[in-house]
Amino acid sequence: MLFLVKKFYVSSRKNTEPLNESVDIESKAAPAVKMPFYIRQATVLISLFLIGLIAVIAKELLAPFIIAMLFAIMLLPLAVFFEKRCGFRRASASFTALLILLGGVVSSLYFVGHELSTMGQDWPTFKLQITQSMTDVQQWLYRDLHIDSKKQAGFLHDAVDKLLSSSSTILGTTVVSASSLLIFLVFIFIYCFFLLLYRTHLVKFLEEVFKEENRSKVHEILGQVQYIIRSYLAGVLLEMGLVALACCIGFWILGIKYALLLGVIVGLFNIIPYVGIFSALLLCTLITFATGASLSTVGIVALIVIGIHLVDSNFLLPVIVGAKVRINALVTIMGVVIGEMMWGIPGMFLSLPVVAIIKVVFDRIDSLKPWGNLLGEEEVPPKPPKTKK
Repeated sequence: MLFLVKKFYVSSRKNTEPLNESVDIESKAAPAVKMPFYIRQATVLISLFLIGLIAVIAKELLAPFIIAMLFAIMLLPLAVFFEKRCGFRRASASFTALLILLGGVVSSLYFVGHELSTMGQDWPTFKLQITQSMTDVQQWLYRDLHIDSKKQAGFLHDAVDKLLSSSSTILGTTVVSASSLLIFLVFIFIYCFFLLLYRTHLVKFLEEVFKEENRSKVHEILGQVQYIIRSYLAGVLLEMGLVALACCIGFWILGIKYALLLGVIVGLFNIIPYVGIFSALLLCTLITFATGASLSTVGIVALIVIGIHLVDSNFLLPVIVGAKVRINALVTIMGVVIGEMMWGIPGMFLSLPVVAIIKVVFDRIDSLKPWGNLLGEEEVPPKPPKTKK
């Protein structure tokens, strides 16, 4: 009905308007139709879904590439220093910067491996502690739950048989995981080298893809992304070092064995927002208990880890990292969960910098600014000034 009324109205207007052949045809062209709101939002959601689907399918390619991109952004000032100040060619400067990064990674892995090998020498102590704990548990089951020793032995025998039957599968999976991790690291360093080598070529490609009037915005986004990633990585490394140092001092004062290793474990797992603290807490308490410590000591270790985490999350994190990456807590937790669903452990580590990059892009595109505001912190309006009576 509305369509017929509109058609009748238009036809009546055409019949009543005087003819004017001198009027340009282009001036009579209909104005551009604005896309409805629901179509625009549906297009954005479908695009985000397709990007996520491509990320899941191309996990083996994109995960090491994004890690390499973060490393390349971090190493770019060092590579530029070798190239401009020391007179290195670009390939030599990029390779030298990458060697410095490789030296740091190898040194960290050597330290962790050395501590783990030292821990392996105390396996008899671990075994004795575990055996004593199992005996205590069996006595508790018999005394309080009235489960006799024959049923407990039968259950333990079945569990051991299942463990032995699956040992070959576990060993094969471990070997495959170790080889996959090695290949993963090799591709990260290869991608990082070529990103440093062809950085000018990549920037030129981005300039040619977008229109001439958007070139300044492209450079602004690239500069802001580099600033945020460098600030985030530097802040995370500083925060990780402070947390590890505080844990090491606390464990050393308490007289915990392998205090240095446990402090490093807490610092490393602290990189994963909101989730890593629970993994670090579990590992620290288990290792402390396996070294023959009492339950009260294990409880104090747990309190130290929780206390340092509270100080870190309420004071260090907002000052060191939060000032540069303004992502709200809900989006951070969802990003960690979605990253783990898509890419596993690498996705958990990459969730926060990837969301920060996405927010930078959204904030500088007019149609996506509401999404950028959704990812960020809520802006508190300033309080009105007090009026004097």
